[in-house]
Amino acid sequence: MADATARTPIITVEKVTKAFPTPDGELPVLDGIDFELYPGEIVALLGKSGSGKSTLLRCIAGLISPSTGRVAYKGTQLNGANPGVAMVFQSFALLPWLTVQQNVELGLQARGMSEKERRERALKAIDVIGLDGFEAAYPKELSGGMRQRVGFARALVLEPDALLMDEPFSALDVLTAENLRNEIVRLWDSQDTTAGSPTQSLLIVTHNIEEAVLLADRIMVLSSNPGRIKAELTVSQPRPRDRRSPEFEALVDQVYGILTGREEAEIEVEEEHEELEQVPAVQEAAATNGGGKPRKAQKSPIEVPLPAVSVGGMAGLLEILLARGGEDGLAEIADDLNFEVDDLLPLVDAVTMLRLAKVKGPRIELTEAGREYVQADILTSKQIFARLAAKRAPLVRAIVQALRASADGDLREGFFLDLLRRGFSGEEARRQLDTAIDWGRYAELFDYDADDGMLLLEREPAEVG
Repeated sequence: MADATARTPIITVEKVTKAFPTPDGELPVLDGIDFELYPGEIVALLGKSGSGKSTLLRCIAGLISPSTGRVAYKGTQLNGANPGVAMVFQSFALLPWLTVQQNVELGLQARGMSEKERRERALKAIDVIGLDGFEAAYPKELSGGMRQRVGFARALVLEPDALLMDEPFSALDVLTAENLRNEIVRLWDSQDTTAGSPTQSLLIVTHNIEEAVLLADRIMVLSSNPGRIKAELTVSQPRPRDRRSPEFEALVDQVYGILTGREEAEIEVEEEHEELEQVPAVQEAAATNGGGKPRKAQKSPIEVPLPAVSVGGMAGLLEILLARGGEDGLAEIADDLNFEVDDLLPLVDAVTMLRLAKVKGPRIELTEAGREYVQADILTSKQIFARLAAKRAPLVRAIVQALRASADGDLREGFFLDLLRRGFSGEEARRQLDTAIDWGRYAELFDYDADDGMLLLEREPAEVG
């Protein structure tokens, strides 16, 4: 990658925020995003679900407007679609009634280009992307990898200054995705992207850590709810990159540490023993101690959403850790299970939220509470989980508090869904409540009547003190 500081950026993003209206107020998705995209570089926007990666990409494309801040193309603030970019979508987004060639020509037709020129440019793009011979085929006749190639050809034929890619490989099987990634890299590195090349930069949204390290010259790591730039990393290794090299593995480990590290865990690293305090869960959830002394402000269910994982999934990860002596590298665990590390991150978030485990860089290890939980009998493990969930999981804690404050110890689920929609979409609010119900029922903190949509306080809850 050439020196970015010596060139004019293609894209400039300044203090961009984005919030979407909901029936109960605004849902913040992005907060204070600043970065620049230069000619000759591949940049990866990396983050977990809820980090606003795709929203940011759409702001850059001019498909949606930021709530505050500005997005500029070559110094000119956008006021509509960005004329210098094209997008490749995760879902292929092909029109099924058009042939490969007709799909590729769509953007050129919209620009009013003549039929002859459209045809010439489309056939050239189809050839470059490896689909020569399939010009007359329809999308239903193509494999997933071939359909995504059509998506790339349709974007590249427009000769954009910047190609925006929204998780372009995530809908493909592992081998197809790897093959297409390699071909895109070879195509990119075979052209002079800094001078005279139609497409001068790539901006790719991904949740796959290794994919970001394989492809990008720079990696922007986004935090979640709302999305903020948490870290920016430069990748200096030449492409193609060797996954087994120490430099590659070290950078992957560094990114793992950034994504999995929890701010609370860093602040309260000395508190791992307090999960076993002999204090009832309801008292732990209260805003003040018995003597009226104010407690530290607690995080809300919107500030700290629940990872969408089951209790059984958490227990499985903890059992694997116990079998490995209490700690291991996340990459090693994922490799042995034939998963991507990214697939483990929601489980890692959940067990660290409850202080059943803690992350140190690329490694995860059991806490004292986690070791006791995984080695205990069923009743004792429920007691431990109940205590930690009522204290550490904000939505579970809020439900217990609300049920205890109600006249009959029960409330309709709509009450909680309305509150959650102040910070989440309707679908995510439902997912958050379902996760809390799963955790709370297992812990015997409360029950749920699906027929009536009622949450009910357990009359004889599990001992959590």
